[in-house]
Amino acid sequence: MAETPIPVTLSTASVYPRRAAFAFEAAAEIGYDGVEVMVWSDPATQDPAALSRLAERSGVPIRSIHAPTLLISQRVWGRSPADKLARTVDMAAELGAGTVVVHPPFRWQYKYARGFEEQVRELNASGPVTVAVENMYPWRPHSRLDRELKAYLPGWDPSEHDYDAVTLDLSHAAIAQQDGLDLVREFGDRLRHLHLADGTFNIRDEHLVPGRGDMHCDKVLTELAHNGFSGDVVLEISTRKARDAHERHTDLVAALEFARAYLAPVPVPYTPPEPEHRHRPSDAWW
Repeated sequence: MAETPIPVTLSTASVYPRRAAFAFEAAAEIGYDGVEVMVWSDPATQDPAALSRLAERSGVPIRSIHAPTLLISQRVWGRSPADKLARTVDMAAELGAGTVVVHPPFRWQYKYARGFEEQVRELNASGPVTVAVENMYPWRPHSRLDRELKAYLPGWDPSEHDYDAVTLDLSHAAIAQQDGLDLVREFGDRLRHLHLADGTFNIRDEHLVPGRGDMHCDKVLTELAHNGFSGDVVLEISTRKARDAHERHTDLVAALEFARAYLAPVPVPYTPPEPEHRHRPSDAWW
């Protein structure tokens, strides 16, 4: 696999239920340019010293960190999401990671939501770490696909807000039935970070290997390369239902092959192999 000017990294979430140590090992073995750490219940993801040791032993740098502001990580580092975001930025600076990814507040986090945009602006102005707010999606009851529940404040779509920096997640865009290429162009220079995963236009957050869904990931990557994108492309795929190590490894290799094929100065057509167990849904755990 030829390297590309745009770093292609691996989210530790991509190896769940395996832990962060496995993600570093896999990233080193397969040839990823770095790791994005998803902070959650795995103790190593909460400990800068432990993460530093993993990076040193594997030779794989930590390039970004995902703040523990998901439903599954509500109790990590206490109950104050504002404090957790600030702590994540501090940890990123300590580890030399340039980006922190954060979800917008949930609608029940009223106090956090009131100060969220200002906190993000202040954190971005205060140091070298970029806080990039991730696009989410409307929540829809299975029985009422025409009804949207207000799940996020101030909202799930960063295009409606003036954040300095944005993370584009293509699997989330699929749920929202948004075109990824349109979002790249809408966000413009504010787009600092990409979560690369495919999806189909349904209500499941699938995080498929790129090329296995409907999001035209090839066109998104080609556009980024053409525009001189200076951020990271992070593979955040779901392998949680992989039946064995071979199946997980195959998906992680295919994801990297796809990214580098279309980020190359001259794109090389690449089609990922068919999944080994297509009858099993691959909803992401996060």
